[in-house]
Amino acid sequence: MLNGTSIKIFSGQSSSLPNSSVDQLPGTSHPELAEIIARRIGLPLSQAEITRNNIGETNVRIKESVREDDVYIVNTGCGAVNTALMELCIMIHACKIASAKRITAVIPLFPYARQDKKDKSRAPITAKLVANMLQRSGCDHVITMDLHASQIQGFFDVPVDKCLYAEPSVILYIRSNFNLDNVVIVSPDAGGAKRATSMADRLGVDFALFHKERKKANEVSRMVLVGHVAGKTAILVDDMADTCGTLILAATHLADAGASKICAIVTHGILSGNALSAIAESHLEKLIVTNTLPQAANQAACPKVEVIDIGAVLGEVIRRSHYGESVSKLFHEVPY
Repeated sequence: MLNGTSIKIFSGQSSSLPNSSVDQLPGTSHPELAEIIARRIGLPLSQAEITRNNIGETNVRIKESVREDDVYIVNTGCGAVNTALMELCIMIHACKIASAKRITAVIPLFPYARQDKKDKSRAPITAKLVANMLQRSGCDHVITMDLHASQIQGFFDVPVDKCLYAEPSVILYIRSNFNLDNVVIVSPDAGGAKRATSMADRLGVDFALFHKERKKANEVSRMVLVGHVAGKTAILVDDMADTCGTLILAATHLADAGASKICAIVTHGILSGNALSAIAESHLEKLIVTNTLPQAANQAACPKVEVIDIGAVLGEVIRRSHYGESVSKLFHEVPY
């Protein structure tokens, strides 16, 4: 908990809050998470007003002084991603020219993280462009969670705490809700093998993976299971679920291989298009996601969706960042 310090955490909506020397500014993309973070560190959200005119331009007004304050702006890459990103840059710039001492962008889901390399002729590296935009806006520090590609850290010339992983929270959930004697952790592709093996080792359970071939982006043509899942509870783990095609196809293969129960746990539940209806009709018994993105509407539409709260982790890393403490402990433990 923070008391009498020079931190501010901002809200994207106009409200009457007492003055505070700690600024947390949540943008409009995920105000619920910003509230959870603020409660974790024991401070109210600071005051900011975000509006858009008839042609879609974003206007930001910081409604209290941030001079020489440590400012944390909470916005995530969901919904209207371009609007959320532009809003974040404008908020950073507004605080910068208002003489904030340090500005940290808290971005649970980094936008455009999947466009991290030039994979074809004349293709952009959009994640690098986003990094440049944030830095040019005046960002001094970035906090994010489970980056899709670790090399994105190298796109920045400012510190990036991508060290926040959902893994400790996921492991705690698995220990609390599953019988470990009958669990196998499954990676839906070879790229996620490191994540899955790390979790399997920490839980002391078996591991399996799929080799998959794609026809094009978001469309898998063939999957081959490597490992034994017959009679076991198979838990698919991944960093994000968008259209959920890979997870659903993997669940079908696991069912055919004799798995007794099939669940999936992902950090970022994007769940675009007809993902929710596809999940409802799939072999998945549960899809467990974190609240790096708003999930209330998804839970209402699909009873298979469950949510792990990572607000405490983000709140603790803000507290440690402000006081100059190490955050490496959070790689392996869930804060209380």
